[in-house]
Amino acid sequence: MTTARDPRFVAALAERVQGSVRPDDLLSRWSTYRIGGPATVLMPAQAEDVAVAVRFANEAGVPWFALGLGSNLLFPDDGLDALVIRIGKGLDRMVEQAGEWTLGAGLPAPLAAKRTAAAGWGGIHKMVGVPGSVGGGIVMNAGCHGAEWRDTVVRLLVMDASGAERVVWAADAGFSYRRSALGHVVVLEATVALAQEDATHLEAETESLYRWRKDGTPFNQPCCGSVFQNPVLPESWPDGHPRTSGQCIEAAGLKGLRVGGVEVSPMHANYFVNVGDGTAADVMALMRRVRHDVEARWGVNLIPEVKLIGRDGQVAALAP
Repeated sequence: MTTARDPRFVAALAERVQGSVRPDDLLSRWSTYRIGGPATVLMPAQAEDVAVAVRFANEAGVPWFALGLGSNLLFPDDGLDALVIRIGKGLDRMVEQAGEWTLGAGLPAPLAAKRTAAAGWGGIHKMVGVPGSVGGGIVMNAGCHGAEWRDTVVRLLVMDASGAERVVWAADAGFSYRRSALGHVVVLEATVALAQEDATHLEAETESLYRWRKDGTPFNQPCCGSVFQNPVLPESWPDGHPRTSGQCIEAAGLKGLRVGGVEVSPMHANYFVNVGDGTAADVMALMRRVRHDVEARWGVNLIPEVKLIGRDGQVAALAP
């Protein structure tokens, strides 16, 4: 496999795109965990840059990875051989037509939530507590406060692995809890169907949800969001027993547990925070310890929600 960190690849890509190419850029800069080694990062100026980069990477035998705001991800300490295509400015437009909003994939989800609420349109206003981009959130079917992206998505404009644009309708996206079946694509835009509501009410609800998120989670510390999915419990699960991942972790007495520079947050047990010098190895070791102890105490198998990214840009499993 050719690496995107090869200076020849970097130079050739820079000649082909309008955006900037950043060699040996630390992924910790692009991760809400503030963890990750070096990689070659493309900052596209337009959608055409994405197409050019995907096609050129394919020709060169270089893997590629689309990145939004870097939440819900854990990058490896030794960096990526994959080309990182950072979707942000230039792919962040917002357009409303007849109740449908087209949102650029690089738009931060909280900003999309606030702007649509202020305009009197409800449906994604609850995403104010999701610290990611529109595109990344849709690929992972992110959600909070009982809402998910799949609730509103009508269609997506994506770029497939060959660099060709195509439309994917919501029914074909394979949405499920915290997942989609979109595969190896780059989401460029999403069209969502929203409902007109009183703007004052929506803004008040959005602000309340934002305060709840801020007060109830370590919002201002380096973390990925929820580390584990909430478990699917049997109908026989006793009343009074913990039901969410955070409750299971807390009830196992693990709040404040630390491995290296990463700690189970004393504020919310399903958030692991980087206390200053945390590494990906620390996070994974802490995940294994927590998963083991929760299963031993409650018989619950915690499934990672955070995506563990390998050097090739593919999602990897958490080793036992």
